Amino acid sequence: MSPLAVGTVAPEVPGVEFGAGPVGLFFFKVTCPTCQLAAPVMRGFEESFPGHVVGVGQDPMSTLDRFADDFDMGIRIVEDERPYRASAAYDLVSVPTLFLVGDDGRLLDVVGAWERDGFNRVAAGLAERLGRDPVLVSTPDDGLPDFKPG
Repeated sequence: MSPLAVGTVAPEVPGVEFGAGPVGLFFFKVTCPTCQLAAPVMRGFEESFPGHVVGVGQDPMSTLDRFADDFDMGIRIVEDERPYRASAAYDLVSVPTLFLVGDDGRLLDVVGAWERDGFNRVAAGLAERLGRDPVLVSTPDDGLPDFKPG
């Protein structure tokens, strides 16, 4: 089993609207060490693409808010309430998983786990679709590993 494939119509996520520009969806859980590693990178997404990345957390909203503050995420967060219908609809295997959804509501990219090249690829995809210069949200000198499974 793997997350939904590129080209698939993105399932609904409560609190997230598709069709008003590309959207990155960062699925995470606060107790996941790899999510904790990747969470601060989301600040770079928000600074470069304000309002175009949403965290989808698998914990109660109060816990998600605290996590977002502790890890300086800077993105809007929505709760995927038990029984995690959004996560199930996206066929998540692990967290973190980052999806890029296009204007037409189709998945353009999927990155499972922390993968520097994948997160930078999603940032490049957002930049291209928003008519902005590409940015790197993670570089080899930022202290993060190239890859860490979720």
